[in-house]
Amino acid sequence: MCVSLGNVTPGAIGPAAGSQARILLVEDDPEAALFAITVLAKRGPFEVTHVADPAVALRLAAAGGWDLVLTDVEMPGMTGLELLDALRRIAPALPVVVITSHVNLRTAALLRRADEFLTKPVRIDQLLATATALIGRAAGAAGAVGQQERAAGAAGQQEPATGQ
Repeated sequence: MCVSLGNVTPGAIGPAAGSQARILLVEDDPEAALFAITVLAKRGPFEVTHVADPAVALRLAAAGGWDLVLTDVEMPGMTGLELLDALRRIAPALPVVVITSHVNLRTAALLRRADEFLTKPVRIDQLLATATALIGRAAGAAGAVGQQERAAGAAGQQEPATGQ
C-alpha cells in the first residue's frame, strides 16, 4: 500500500502481528521512487512511505513506527550518508539501506553503520530480499530483547529462596 500526502507518500521496529512492515523511502528521483514503491508495495508485504526531502524523513523517523529506511545518497539539502548519521543518533536499531549508483560510496556507508548497500540499478529480487531480511532480522532482535526483559521481570517477581 502507498498513499500520498503532499510531499510525503505514507506507508517500533518489527511489524505488529498481521500488519504490513512499514518502509520509509527517501528518494528525490521520481522514477527511482516509483520503481521502489512498485516493487515493495505491490510485490512485497510492505507499506511504503515516500519522501523526497531527507529533513522530512528525519522528522518522520524520529516519530517512530518504521521497520526499515531506504535512502538514496545524492539529494538536495542533506545527503543520504548525513541522514544515516542522524538516524543512527535517534534510532540506532532501525535498519537503514543506502542505495546509490556510486559504488565507491559503499565503504563510507558501511563505516557509518548502514545495514546494507545496494547499487543502482537495483534488481527487483535484490530489493525484496534485502528488505525482507533486514526487517525479519530487526523483528527477531526486538523479540529477543523482549523475551530477555520478560524473563528478567519474572525472575525479579519470584520469591527468594529461604534456605530452610
